[in-house]
Amino acid sequence: MSEHAVTVGEALVTLLEQAGVDTVFGIPGVHTIELYRGLAASAIRHVTPRHEQGAGFMADGYARVTGRPGVCFVITGPGLTNTLTAMAQARADSIPMLVISGVNATATLGRGRGHLHELPDQAALARSVALWSHTLTDPAELSTVLEQAFRVMTGGRPGPVHLEIPTDVMKLPAGTQSFTPPAHTRPRPSSADLAAAIDMIAHARHPAILIGGGAVGCADAVRRFAEALDAPVVSTTNARGVMAGHVLDVPASPSFGCVRDLLAEADLVLALGTELGPTDCDMYEDGGFALPETLIRVDIDAGQLSRGAPAALAIEADLGAFLEDLLGEAGTWRGTAGGGAQRAKATRDLAKASLGDTYRSHVGLIQDIWQVLPEATLVGDSTQLVYAGNMYVDAPRHASWFNSATGFGTLGYAAPAAIGAALGQPGRPVVALLGDGGFQFTLAEMGSARDCNADVAFVVWNNAGYMEIETSMTSASITPIGVTPLAPDFSAIAAAYGLPSRRVQSREELLQALKDLPRPCLIEYLDSR
Repeated sequence: MSEHAVTVGEALVTLLEQAGVDTVFGIPGVHTIELYRGLAASAIRHVTPRHEQGAGFMADGYARVTGRPGVCFVITGPGLTNTLTAMAQARADSIPMLVISGVNATATLGRGRGHLHELPDQAALARSVALWSHTLTDPAELSTVLEQAFRVMTGGRPGPVHLEIPTDVMKLPAGTQSFTPPAHTRPRPSSADLAAAIDMIAHARHPAILIGGGAVGCADAVRRFAEALDAPVVSTTNARGVMAGHVLDVPASPSFGCVRDLLAEADLVLALGTELGPTDCDMYEDGGFALPETLIRVDIDAGQLSRGAPAALAIEADLGAFLEDLLGEAGTWRGTAGGGAQRAKATRDLAKASLGDTYRSHVGLIQDIWQVLPEATLVGDSTQLVYAGNMYVDAPRHASWFNSATGFGTLGYAAPAAIGAALGQPGRPVVALLGDGGFQFTLAEMGSARDCNADVAFVVWNNAGYMEIETSMTSASITPIGVTPLAPDFSAIAAAYGLPSRRVQSREELLQALKDLPRPCLIEYLDSR
């Protein structure tokens, strides 16, 4: 009997194991079964969502809490197109995601003969949202191509990448290959840029710091730098929790007038790892966000530095490396500023006071959830509770508050992303904050949660429709239409999937349900309109 030749599909699974991948999200199909040939014998866990969009969102949630790429297996054609929305959200929020898809047999590509799942140019479609897309045609290049995928996905500003493998290539012998994830050299600031930054910092008396999602991976360095500088730190949505509970923390949106005043009155602002996007800094689109001319921007993406607010000093560097170098020279600038804690407290107080009654109540409920489940990660969709929290929420640690209501702003994110987060951090509960409208985009993922026994509580804020859109229409003197889709009996659907559930109508009942119900579970909050 001849020795079995390892196929491309089998080799891919082995190489992913060598890369440290422990979970793959995907739905098998006739065009990807060869990718599954080696999966059963591997240590990689496979999670089956109910829709490929869910696979992408699960990979996103997994990546956010682990810091490692989320990986998807999807079929040719509709499998990939269904995943594109999740890839676009990952692109907007700089989340590393590896999407591996099938594509039609090599000889059929570009022929337009109507083969199953055929697209005119699948890779081109992926490139519209991916940082990089590649079609593997030579089995011997598998490890080299995978290395390139990891290098692009994690080497600079993270994001989604796409590798497609023709169905005939999946079956070919791959030969002996091995894979070691590329070791990235963190780009450090030039000596001239570092000296210029130190000079500006040393002359500042009332500095302020504005951080984005790029600060999550170096939270400790951000805290130490803020303390040494004695500067208030404004956290955008994806940075919430980096300065958790610190006297210098301002966990409030730059859309607040008082936060804008803090930044405008500073004699130096350091914008660290943030794209300064409108969904963070100008939520109400009033055009009032502005930064002083004395602005230092630090970002790993040179292209991003050329967009948005012009900086007196734009530094292309890994943020952690920049802060390490800066802290190494702290003796030349430490102690030049002061009053950071007082300025931070004054801004926090003003931001809280600026919240309307409804948002203030919502923010209080969010904080109460963490009182009941202090280790919980809260994952949100575009819904009222989440909009309120994005304006102001004091998250207990980094990556404990994230959602799709910024950046690309998709609906249907929270349920699958919460499952991915729960699988990425076993033992840490996850609360998915959902609207009754948005939840219906990915309602079936309750079944996925049951399949893998994910530690997730699905909290459905039921206000009988798209209330935020209805309010916007009314404010614009447009007769609301299309904003009251019928909601199903969520508890009945939860029961059909084997999930315990409870309907509640008060804060106290909601918090008690979180204490009582085993997870995964569903809690429906009936909000009076």
